[in-house]
Amino acid sequence: MSAPTVENPSQSGEPSGDLKRVMGPGLLLLFIVGDILGAGVYAVTGQMATEVGGIVWVPFLVAFAVATLTAMSYLELVTKYPQAAGAALYTHKAFGVHFVTFLVAFGVICSGITSASTSSNLLATNLLAGLDGIGLDLPAGKTAVTVVALLFMLLLAGINLRGVGESVKFNVVLTLVEMTALAIVIVIGFVVMGRGDADMSRVVAFDSETDRGLFLAVTVATAIAFFSMVGFEDSVNMVEETKDPQRVFPRMMLTGLGIAVVIYVLVAISVIAVIPAGQIDAVVQEDGKVLLNVVQLGAPGLPIDKIFPFLTVFAVANTALINMLMASRLLYGMAKQDVLPRSLAKVLPGRRTPWAGIAFSTVLALVLIVVVTYLSGTTVISALSGTTGLLLLVVFAVVNVACLILRRDPTPSKAFRAPTVVPALAAVLCLFLAGPWARDRDDWVQYQIAGGMLLLGIVLWAITWFTNRGVRAQATGFRDIEHLED
Repeated sequence: MSAPTVENPSQSGEPSGDLKRVMGPGLLLLFIVGDILGAGVYAVTGQMATEVGGIVWVPFLVAFAVATLTAMSYLELVTKYPQAAGAALYTHKAFGVHFVTFLVAFGVICSGITSASTSSNLLATNLLAGLDGIGLDLPAGKTAVTVVALLFMLLLAGINLRGVGESVKFNVVLTLVEMTALAIVIVIGFVVMGRGDADMSRVVAFDSETDRGLFLAVTVATAIAFFSMVGFEDSVNMVEETKDPQRVFPRMMLTGLGIAVVIYVLVAISVIAVIPAGQIDAVVQEDGKVLLNVVQLGAPGLPIDKIFPFLTVFAVANTALINMLMASRLLYGMAKQDVLPRSLAKVLPGRRTPWAGIAFSTVLALVLIVVVTYLSGTTVISALSGTTGLLLLVVFAVVNVACLILRRDPTPSKAFRAPTVVPALAAVLCLFLAGPWARDRDDWVQYQIAGGMLLLGIVLWAITWFTNRGVRAQATGFRDIEHLED
């Protein structure tokens, strides 16, 4: 597949439907780090601490191990098949079942949308808190947060329509901002430790606020933490917009995961150092303000607590941007294969951005935010972050199995290859973390949301089948999936 080098497709001689290769190693690394670091650490750290107390850093490490094993399977597959459809492509190549491929694709799309919706609610909560902190008297409560979240999703759609080049450059700015915000939390934590105001014995103490034992508590906390480690899989859907992907992807993906887990562990230790024992649960009830509470308690009297909510806004905006980028590109890739209606593969003639996929994913996000806010009976952040993790754990299990099956295909000389035990172990661990034993009783709503979204997927699959049944693709089950660029 040739890489376009000029803006005007008519000058380059390439089809107007192809995507532009604008991402080098630096942009890809920032893309991965920004996606992993975004909303996750803000959304789940407090929930994890209620499960395991001071050893909150342990579930981060376990989630990192599971994510890294799965990332190796993704690396093997993306360097073997450098095409934009990601998990759905690998599923089709391994199993060749149209229905299964569609469900995997739809599950990944839904995970991106639930993740972006989680981020939009975190953004709205922190933005309103920041504006309140500087003395602006604005409406508060569920409705105000929902309105801000919906407006933000529409703003993201506009940015996405500008093009991946503009979106990824915007991602660079947001990633640097979110790393600054987390650096502030880490510095405050170490200052508190340095002046002797932290009880460091708590960092190695299991102090669950539930009645679960150590193993089960760590399992539940790891399932929660997994939301903060996802993001690496989004990058494979940008492979057709990455320069020299076989060389770049392995180094950047593993480096990005390593950077993320180091920052997470330091943030977790800072949370335990600053927030007094017994107060974590009360902080969690504030829904997404745990790190803001660290800043307020650790640096009283300083204006940092006025600035920090706005830094959080930029951080979680980054996660939402990347996830909506991923969802729209996956919709585009699937539509080119006739797994989804061909109309979803439409791109803007000038900017060559997948406008139909952007519009479709944005509408789904808007509907999801409203429905979960008013009908779920639990907090939006908890419900949607958990649903994201649940969907991706199942998808990851399928991808790991597909990696083993596709060993039957010849491997290009430059492709990454994981040790055989890695995909097998990763599949087992992902399924284990997706099980009901890794959920609290209140988290059963995550299965309901995921089930409802997959039911919608089945309806869409049926509509797609009947819409395309006269097309040659439906006669064979799929169009020639080997040539997505055609």
